[in-house]
Amino acid sequence: MLERPRAAERVVLVRLGLGQPVQPEDLEEFQQLALSAGATPVVTITGRRERPESRYFVGSGKAEEIASAARTHEADAILVDHPLSPSQERNLEQLSGRRVLDRSALILDIFAQRARSFEGKLEVELAQLKHLASRLVRGWTHLERQKGGIGLRGPGETQLETDRRLLGARVRSLTRRLDRLKQQRDTGRSARAEIPVPAVALVGYTNAGKSTLFRALTGSEVYVADQLFATLDPTVRRLRLPGGAMAVLADTVGFIRELPHELIAAFQSTLQEARSAHLLLHVVDASDPRREEHIEQVDSVLREIGAGAIPQLRVYNKIDRLGVQPKLERDVQGRAVAAWIAAASQSGLDPLRDAIAERLTLQVQRVWLHLPPEGGALRARLFAAGVVRDERSLEDGALELLVELPAPELRNWVSLPGVRLLEPQPRPGLAACAAPEPYLESEPAAATVRC
Repeated sequence: MLERPRAAERVVLVRLGLGQPVQPEDLEEFQQLALSAGATPVVTITGRRERPESRYFVGSGKAEEIASAARTHEADAILVDHPLSPSQERNLEQLSGRRVLDRSALILDIFAQRARSFEGKLEVELAQLKHLASRLVRGWTHLERQKGGIGLRGPGETQLETDRRLLGARVRSLTRRLDRLKQQRDTGRSARAEIPVPAVALVGYTNAGKSTLFRALTGSEVYVADQLFATLDPTVRRLRLPGGAMAVLADTVGFIRELPHELIAAFQSTLQEARSAHLLLHVVDASDPRREEHIEQVDSVLREIGAGAIPQLRVYNKIDRLGVQPKLERDVQGRAVAAWIAAASQSGLDPLRDAIAERLTLQVQRVWLHLPPEGGALRARLFAAGVVRDERSLEDGALELLVELPAPELRNWVSLPGVRLLEPQPRPGLAACAAPEPYLESEPAAATVRC
């Protein structure tokens, strides 16, 4: 059985162009993945095929070239920048005598090194076990048959079956523990939702500068490095906006092309921060020549995890590399849609904060809520949150409150027993308000509406 490569192992990199030549940017990204995993690339082999070959993924001649290069350069492992089937991995390993890892296994290895929180480590282990489940046969083919002889004949369990059973038991155990952690995280998120503070999530292609921007906006001492997947565990901090208003900012894991589905399925806690946000800050490396392609890849992952409909504010980072001045872009309605900044030098952050406050304010709805006579606790929660703009009492003891809430929070309130939505109406003797007040206020809410 071939041993798993250790850090700083010498590796051969393999990248094919399927139907087209190998793109230099894809090859550079793959080299960065190898370096991020702690490997030392000693040779890179490229090629072109119209479609993958069933036995080795590459052709038989290219497979011999890879095996020869691994022996010549005394490589310890072969990294292939494509998803391989278990049989293709096994065939390449038998031919070369080296451990073979495909793109998914390489990214999983990086995630295993970067996970710091208890939940993150469990999620990585679960993803690795699911990836390994179909590849067990590689290591245990020599133990697939039961032993024969006196006293050893009859029904039994092969080593492969034992290994699969143990792996399945570990997967179920990890799933149960992650479900409990998810309940705890959901409880904390529900507690925060009772006092509706807007949530903003940073998303973007890996190494676009999300963690640098997170540190610049919040002052939090989070880990920052010029490498792929430098940040893995979700981090949530308070974000102070113009006027003293507060929001919650979450830093999430970076996306990448061909992100393994095992990771998308496993990292629900990290991705939930994006799904539950009121606004997404989509961070883009402005200096990257393939930034438009990366934008589409991030949007594709967001759609896959159910966050495609959440409003976005595009943030073009690293403009200092282009010699561009900070600026805000607005659409035909005058709404801020993009900010050009340099997070490392903290250039353009004030206009970005203004744009965030503006976009969060635009999502707030000003409506009347009807509370039942027994809704005193609900009234107290709304006043504690500072979202009440007016109040009136009815003869039966019911209450009607004029509130300003984001659409998702408003739906949660309307779903409570006895709470219903009313048409906005001005109080008798008062003129209708000209424009809704911002949701993000620094001062406590007044008990009367200001017109």
